[in-house]
Amino acid sequence: MNFCEKDFIDQIKNLLASRKRSVIEHPPFSHAAVLVPLFQKDGDCHLLFTKRSEEVKYHKGEISFPGGVVDEEDRELIHTALREAHEEIGLNESDVQIIGVLDDIVTITQFIVTPIVGLFPYPYPFKVSEVEIAELIEVPLASLLREDCFSEREIFRGGQKEIVFAYQYGRHIIWGATARILKQFLGLINSIHTL
Repeated sequence: MNFCEKDFIDQIKNLLASRKRSVIEHPPFSHAAVLVPLFQKDGDCHLLFTKRSEEVKYHKGEISFPGGVVDEEDRELIHTALREAHEEIGLNESDVQIIGVLDDIVTITQFIVTPIVGLFPYPYPFKVSEVEIAELIEVPLASLLREDCFSEREIFRGGQKEIVFAYQYGRHIIWGATARILKQFLGLINSIHTL
């Protein structure tokens, strides 16, 4: 199955629109939004990740989705995700088809993150911010859906037991908040896949 075909995108869109989204309100925490960017390459659906530079304030060197903190000028969270994607990788707002919004998550750095799923055309003339982004990583969706790509383990942080998810793609390990967003999105795809 090609996950970027119109029928499949429509199914994801309908599923996201028809479910009750988990919204987190926690006033001392800042709001942020990320774009979960899908694109079709060589006949397969891919996700685009960024490897953060060592110069950014938070999550140095980690693999993430393009995104950042809400600005006062942002009309809504979708605008935050699109503005940040433009600043980080040069993706134009007008080139992104919004598919839907996933559940909010909270990061260990105390941000409430809203993931926005979008589709963009490929190949694309990216303009990468060297200050923020060290590398663009294109990952086939099918690779992430393989069981041997996923792992979870328990850790103790601040006296609390926590489950940490990780996805391995080649030399890259996707973990933390990005892995939690990814697990949520892949669970959605699996639910469609098994219908």
